[in-house]
This record gives sequence, C-alpha cells and structure tokens, in this order.
Amino acid sequence: MIIFVGRSNVGKSTLIFRLTGKWVKRGKRPGVTRRPVEVNWRGKVIVDMPGFGFMSGVPRHVQERIKDEIVHFIEDNAEGIELAVLVVDGKAAPEIIERWEKRGEIPIDVEFYGFLRELGIPVVVAVNKMDRIRNVGKTINFLAEKFGVPPGEIESTFVPISAKFGKNLLELRKLMEEKLKRER
Repeated sequence: MIIFVGRSNVGKSTLIFRLTGKWVKRGKRPGVTRRPVEVNWRGKVIVDMPGFGFMSGVPRHVQERIKDEIVHFIEDNAEGIELAVLVVDGKAAPEIIERWEKRGEIPIDVEFYGFLRELGIPVVVAVNKMDRIRNVGKTINFLAEKFGVPPGEIESTFVPISAKFGKNLLELRKLMEEKLKRER
C-alpha cells in the first residue's frame, strides 16, 4: 500500500490522478476528500488520504475527527504501508511553518513527517506547486532543515513537482520506486 498524505488542498488527489490515470474526486476548495479513497494501480493499492488542517465549510470538531481518523488509519495499517508520499505546497509551506514556529508550535507538516518516520514508513516528500515559486533549491533546503533531513539525504527524500501541470512526475515515480526497493 502507498499512501498520499498532506494538508488539505495541496494536490494529493490531482497528483494521484496524474501518476496513475485513475480518477479520484478532487476540487478547488479544501476538504473534498473526507475518508481514505483506494485505487488499484500496477498491483498496488494507492490510498488518497483526507487532508489535515483547514477544510472549507467543515466544522472544527469534524476536522479534528478526520485528523484522528487519519492517524488511526496509518497506525493500524503501518505494517502494510510500503511508502508514504507526503505532499506539501512548496509555495505556502515555508510561510506556514514559520508562522507555527513563531507561535511556539510544531508545524503539522513537520510533525507528520516525524510521525511517519517513527512508524518506520519510508517517506518521499513531493513538494508541489513548484511552478509558483522562484527558488526551488532554497525551498527544498528550507524544508529539509525543518524536517530534520540531512543534506546527504535531500535528493533521496524531496522532489519538486507540479501536479497540476504534470511536471517532474517521472522523477517522483523514480524516487518512489527506489524507496520501495530499498527501504522495506
């Protein structure tokens, strides 16, 4: 099983569609995916997980319940999860991370990366919406530092992509295949 996780509205569903050609419900507003959605692809189960964080028009208590369900799903299925693709918004993530840190809180993307690694799940970080930022390398290095990824592991962990425009998906697919072969 390969899971796609990340904040709401970062492009998980679009990315799955671009990688697999399998239609998954997606929308422009956060919170379209509310429960895990499975698609079969090349002998693997791909799971589009609901986004964590803000969901348009969804009450706070429902958002919290969905977040708890995400965590329980991953914990309950950790042994069968061969790979997690953590999708982050390359344009928004640095600002969000800095805002959370200024409040003295652990940013949810950073916390979620650590959670997956603690469970022993190999992780690829797909840095999406890279067509919208100027300095890709600076953004990747910033995220790597915040996620605690050493410089020697950046290229085997992070890949800049644009799910909307289908850019760098071959590189993402290669990195996913390498992780699947190497880590489990």
